Amino acid sequence: MVRIAPVGRALAVAAAASLALTACGGGSDTATQPSESAAAPSSAAPAAKGDGTLTLGTLLPQTGSLAFLGPPETAGVDAAVKEINEAGGVLGKPVVKYDTDSGDTTTNIASQSVDKLLAQKADAIIGAASSSVSESVIDKITGAGVIQFSPANTSDKFTTIEDKGLYFRTSPPDKLQGRVLGDLVVADGNDTVGILAMQDSYGTGLADQVSKTITDSGGQVVERVDYDPKAADFSADVAKIKAKNPKGIVLIGFEETSKVVQELVKQGMPASKHKWYMVDGNTSNTNYVKMPAGTLTGVKGTIPGAAAPEEFQKKLMATNPKLQDFSYGPESYDATNLLALAAEAAKSDAGTDIAKKLAEVSKGGEKCNDFKSCVELLKAGKDIDYEGVSGPVEFNDAGDPAVATIGIYQYGKDNKYATKALEYRTGNISG
Repeated sequence: MVRIAPVGRALAVAAAASLALTACGGGSDTATQPSESAAAPSSAAPAAKGDGTLTLGTLLPQTGSLAFLGPPETAGVDAAVKEINEAGGVLGKPVVKYDTDSGDTTTNIASQSVDKLLAQKADAIIGAASSSVSESVIDKITGAGVIQFSPANTSDKFTTIEDKGLYFRTSPPDKLQGRVLGDLVVADGNDTVGILAMQDSYGTGLADQVSKTITDSGGQVVERVDYDPKAADFSADVAKIKAKNPKGIVLIGFEETSKVVQELVKQGMPASKHKWYMVDGNTSNTNYVKMPAGTLTGVKGTIPGAAAPEEFQKKLMATNPKLQDFSYGPESYDATNLLALAAEAAKSDAGTDIAKKLAEVSKGGEKCNDFKSCVELLKAGKDIDYEGVSGPVEFNDAGDPAVATIGIYQYGKDNKYATKALEYRTGNISG
């Protein structure tokens, strides 16, 4: 069940600049080598017991349909690792990190990357960004006794997927985003709606929830098209939507949405005549900037994540000055800190031991919001409650955040969305 805070009680937009926290998708394939204590790569499978050094692997998009999400996610991990090691590391040793590419579902890159990370004795793998990519490698990761921790997976499938208790995420399931988006579409006066959704676990699942919410709220989904994201042409898909002439159009996809947008304009359905809505997988500040000015003016998008302070945005920029999107950077930062704190609480770097402590360090104790202050409490024998940049991050029994926030963003004439959200809506998730 999902309970959404009414608009009147939704979180106010913070005065400080907020971060757009985006779905569902940096760094080189080289390791961070903080000292001579770094674990050496090995061709053997990871040991059943920890070796005393917390080794993290990233499985984040450097290529593929969610490549725009890779840089902020990697920056979030890098910022956290830097702070952790400056605070003395985990279990008295610097954290070791190896970066790999997740690619997308059109390649076998993710599987090859996981093999490499397991050979390098990763205790936990942060990623993937794409729900479908994560689904393709979850058995290999968790079967090796390694934690898979995604900062961006939103598919509802992961709430009940067989994961041996080793899968966690800092992004909320799509039943929350779908509810917020569906409510928004109807509240904006769209009693007839068309949906164009990519056909995969992310797109189909989110479209299902949006459709249900629109219908439950008194609206009508007059046409829904689940398309092949690898298609070279979307004219037939858009034509089906045009034939029903809906007031609102929901676009659920990744980078291929830019082609869908061009086809909508070509067929006489611009955002100036029909209200367009996007989601975290396609709300981007890089995918549409080359289009004619004003193409996306007024378009709204929903993205998981609470308002984050401007100071954190500066922290990510210090890690990577070329960042243009900040999507899922906070969630990646929080995932890294939580893994490190759970390892400290478990007094072990073994994945299975860390997993048993992740929920414990995320709720119920003395609140703290960075590794240094949290680890000092742990060493003093106190129970902690890590409060993340992306939100409270309190895990439920399924490894999902029990409380989450969705931001609503809007595009301007420059085809970029303002990183200061129109509003935030918070919901509790059980399951």
